[in-house]
Amino acid sequence: MSTIVQLVGASLVLLAFGLGQVGVLQPRSLPSLWLNTVGADILAVLAYEESQWGFLVLEATWALVAAAGLLARYRAPTTPTSGVHAQKG
Repeated sequence: MSTIVQLVGASLVLLAFGLGQVGVLQPRSLPSLWLNTVGADILAVLAYEESQWGFLVLEATWALVAAAGLLARYRAPTTPTSGVHAQKG
């Protein structure tokens, strides 16, 4: 079961990366940030459970950076007419 969960977590992170590389997702888009956050969270938890400290540092950092990006996106002001989050250049 652990192997399946690892593959799911890795697949989410790699999906965000791959789709970003081919231009389907922007790295700062909500889908990309969510894929990275969830995937890295899964991998960080598994790394902790298996005492893989280097991998835990990598994945926890990845998850925190992606989560900070999500927080920034949700805190971004919305335009009054469209209700869409404004994106900074």
